[in-house]
Amino acid sequence: MKVAGYELKAGGGAQTHAYVRDFEGHVRRGQEVVRLLLSLRDKARFQPDVVVSHPGWGESLFLRDIYPGARHIQYCEFYYHATGADVGFDPEFPASLNDQLRVRIKNSTQLQSLVSADAGLSPTAWQQGRYPPELRGKIRVIHDGIDTGVARPDAGASIELAGQRFAAGDEVVTYVARNLEPYRGFHVFMRMLEHLQALRPRSRVIVVGGDEVSYGRPPDAKSTWRQHYTKELEGRVDFGKVVFPGRVPYADYLKVLQVSAAHVYLTYPFVLSWSMLEAMAAGCVLVGSRTAPVEEVIEDGRNGLLVDFFDPTAMARRVADVLARPEAHQALRTQARQTVLERYDLKTVCLPRTLDFLRG
Repeated sequence: MKVAGYELKAGGGAQTHAYVRDFEGHVRRGQEVVRLLLSLRDKARFQPDVVVSHPGWGESLFLRDIYPGARHIQYCEFYYHATGADVGFDPEFPASLNDQLRVRIKNSTQLQSLVSADAGLSPTAWQQGRYPPELRGKIRVIHDGIDTGVARPDAGASIELAGQRFAAGDEVVTYVARNLEPYRGFHVFMRMLEHLQALRPRSRVIVVGGDEVSYGRPPDAKSTWRQHYTKELEGRVDFGKVVFPGRVPYADYLKVLQVSAAHVYLTYPFVLSWSMLEAMAAGCVLVGSRTAPVEEVIEDGRNGLLVDFFDPTAMARRVADVLARPEAHQALRTQARQTVLERYDLKTVCLPRTLDFLRG
């Protein structure tokens, strides 16, 4: 059906809107949580003082009804917008009207939960600022925290992946995401490699991440984004110098960060990844996208470097310069870790603030 020139999917039966199905799924999850909590409350006599919940998929909808006397805290991770954030950000993947309608329904679940909560908790100021102005006053900004005693520099670090040995001091470019997909700039990173290899032919690249989809949509039913862009760049990128280990154990992931000569972090205007802060804590020279979540943490030239999300050529030049002049960028490594120690350290900053907040 077309309305004012826009194509809308027909509703009803098998054609029910995806966002209607999503909302029904949220209600069902909320009901399942009710069943579990009733059992805890009535059989185990469990009466919490504080309830902390993530509202994104409906689990928080009915918590106040089960524990009316508890203090309810909502984890406010992300409030969707039809424009000005992740939806429609990338012209390569334009948003449809249906996409815009769907995010409104995605928000309805957490809005209902936030209204009934006593307070909210958001990890960054930018994420808090996505929420409606009339509700922002309920939301405190406290990051989950980074264990800087674990995520730390190691000048003697080395790791073997896919039969290749990588060591601190080598020309190693790293990229990490839970899954390799456009939301985290994987497509731009892959296209950068052609330009980077022309500038620094001795460089090697480690790309950590799975082939599933965390955000957005897959390229098609028979492919992954990694396969899609590897095929696109076949013959233009020497993939013998690029290692894709998939997801790796946490200890190996830390080694990847510790051997990194330049770490690239890209993201749509969306939830900031822990991996960026862990990379900084590990003393990486971080080359990040000039997008709002990254700019909250990275000051260009002081604790990292910022690049245009959509410019793989300029990105390659910036990374190549880091590889060519490692000593000139040493101060960025030091200041990157210092930023995390001062603002995001788990034990000295974030955990004490969180505990005070939970106590009310």
